[in-house]
Amino acid sequence: MGDKAILTEVLEASHLTDTYGDLTAKGIIKELRHVHSEEPSVRYSNLEDGQAAPSSTVTTPGGTERRKTYTVDDAVETLGFGRFQLKLSVLAGLAWMADAMEMMLLSLLTPALICEWGISSFEQALVTTCVFCGMMLSSTFWGRICDRIGRKWGLMFSAMMACVCGVFSGLASSFYFFLFVRGLVGFGIGGVPQSITLYSEFLPTAQRAKCVVLIESFWAIGAVLEALLAFFVMNTWGWRALVILSSLPLGIFALCSWWLPESARFHMSKGEDGKALETLMKVAKENCKQLPPGDLVASEAEKAHASNGGTSIFSLLSPDLRTTTLLVWLIWMVNAFSYYGMVLYTTVLFRSHDECHGGLFSNVTSSEACVPLTRGDYFDLLMSSLAEFPGLIITALIIEWIGRKKTMALEFAVFGLATYLLYFCLSRNTVIGLIFIGRAFISGAFQCAYVYTPEVYPTTLRASGLGAASGMARIGAIITPFVAQVAATSNLSYPVGIYGTAAVIGLISALSLPIETKGRQMQ
Repeated sequence: MGDKAILTEVLEASHLTDTYGDLTAKGIIKELRHVHSEEPSVRYSNLEDGQAAPSSTVTTPGGTERRKTYTVDDAVETLGFGRFQLKLSVLAGLAWMADAMEMMLLSLLTPALICEWGISSFEQALVTTCVFCGMMLSSTFWGRICDRIGRKWGLMFSAMMACVCGVFSGLASSFYFFLFVRGLVGFGIGGVPQSITLYSEFLPTAQRAKCVVLIESFWAIGAVLEALLAFFVMNTWGWRALVILSSLPLGIFALCSWWLPESARFHMSKGEDGKALETLMKVAKENCKQLPPGDLVASEAEKAHASNGGTSIFSLLSPDLRTTTLLVWLIWMVNAFSYYGMVLYTTVLFRSHDECHGGLFSNVTSSEACVPLTRGDYFDLLMSSLAEFPGLIITALIIEWIGRKKTMALEFAVFGLATYLLYFCLSRNTVIGLIFIGRAFISGAFQCAYVYTPEVYPTTLRASGLGAASGMARIGAIITPFVAQVAATSNLSYPVGIYGTAAVIGLISALSLPIETKGRQMQ
């Protein structure tokens, strides 16, 4: 993404017309002197030698002095990427790692729960569906909470709720109580994506996309850590210990969130200029930089939000955003449907009796039989989880080259091709290789959607937009267990055709997006 073009501080404050937009400082002075043969009424001290004036006031052509002004965008660009953003990266990454561990846990639990309670294939699907139902119900809820009381508090409450309920699910004495508490875990996790909203609002334009993509590496770390945890814990302490240990990172994040700053853009949208300035001063101190001279003022969008007292979720479907919103929702739905489907389908393949699709248990004829995963299976799951890293690297390399839309389209295409190839009779190593490729690229497409969505919406709709998109993703995630786990009991090839077709739909949707946010300043 190209750097935001910033004139020197004096030139920003003078509000010169676009006539002088492409001139240098010396050129502007020359033009002004050409227009006014007498001594110019607007003085630009020290510009002749390339230095900006330190003064925080400017003299207008009318002879009066007024204070310079700057917006949050100007401040974020001036402060750049420094120590503050590095700390925020680690904290936001912790939230993402904890979220990934809870999601990866879903595919690891099913074999153990079959042995614990003898659940059917339909009940296996409910384990995942209940979590995503809670996430779907809460996504817009947490988005509205974050838009009303702030990103920081919404994140803290949601993470603590997910942690506490996760611990209780590990102590469940019956399957249906387990489902109920896991649904509450999902309700809490639904607020975690707001960490991306908060994170992106402190990033300068030039670094925003790469930083948001690279923060997703924490998701990959979480997925790999969960597989490692299962490798060492499941056969020794059992699934209950794994569930409890997997919930702890969310609690750690909730405690660490006391350090989180509130979004300066959020404060400005609420008309709280003093709090916004206090936050920006904290960033400036951490980064050893100075804020632009003058007074902090609200942008037009922030003024509108303050005067209206908030926004409605229906604003996402306003005429100028309707097409974008509907396509974003479809892309998120396809991403979640395909990504979580592939994660669940991998475990189904490993437990199957079909040696053409990676199965090793030729004597097993039912998906409802008690067949615990072996250490070899956990190792193969670990290998497939490592696919998240190349997926993120590829996305980070091409997202600024070909743009967000084409990046998502390309990754949907590769995922679809890898998925369709699973239809053929292949060795286990080849199946693992195709799963690795497919998971790498669908993971990349998902992370690209996380970059695109906060960029395409204005500040007053950003959290609600991301929350609504996450909610639509949960619909895809709610449906996918019935494809990966239930439909697969009839024929292991059914999920292959369904997930491959979903990828084609995602590809078309990405290319149809009306707005490309590459190089576009956050509104």
